[in-house]
Amino acid sequence: MITIDDFTNIRGKVMKFGDGMNTDIIIPSQYLEESDPIIYCRYVMSAVRPTTYDEIQKYEDVIFVGGKDFGSGSSREQAPDAIKYAGVKLVIAESFASIFFRNCVNVGLPLLEVPNITDKVEEGDVLLVNLETAEVMNERTQEVLNGHQIEGFLLNKIKKGGLIPELQEYVKLHELDKINN
Repeated sequence: MITIDDFTNIRGKVMKFGDGMNTDIIIPSQYLEESDPIIYCRYVMSAVRPTTYDEIQKYEDVIFVGGKDFGSGSSREQAPDAIKYAGVKLVIAESFASIFFRNCVNVGLPLLEVPNITDKVEEGDVLLVNLETAEVMNERTQEVLNGHQIEGFLLNKIKKGGLIPELQEYVKLHELDKINN
């Protein structure tokens, strides 16, 4: 699993996917008998690209780029976990299904909507992304693409690693763990 310290300088190699990559494609249900994301992440995107996990491990710094409606289908929270635990740094798509978007925020998987991104990048391109400004630069073409900026409170959750780490920090900060019942 990758952690990101600098959300203004995320760099990675593109693995490109098309439109309609639903949660059944992201992580097929037959691999969810095991509840540990460290195990089921090995099957991320295997329905459309069986070598995905091995490629992520080979390239290390990987950014998924998808088309329209990325993450549609069920509200399967294992889908963003599979991507995150496989080691993907960031998911960029033309649009996300709303439940998938929120599940990514909740598990701390960075994501960004960028209109027409699939027309502007090719498999293997290297992107430099600033999540705070929602800018994406393709190092091959030097073109800068503008995405939809993520609301501050949601970006803050992603930066903290998701909803649970954010809540744990809040409890500790306000010493709620020391209250006796």
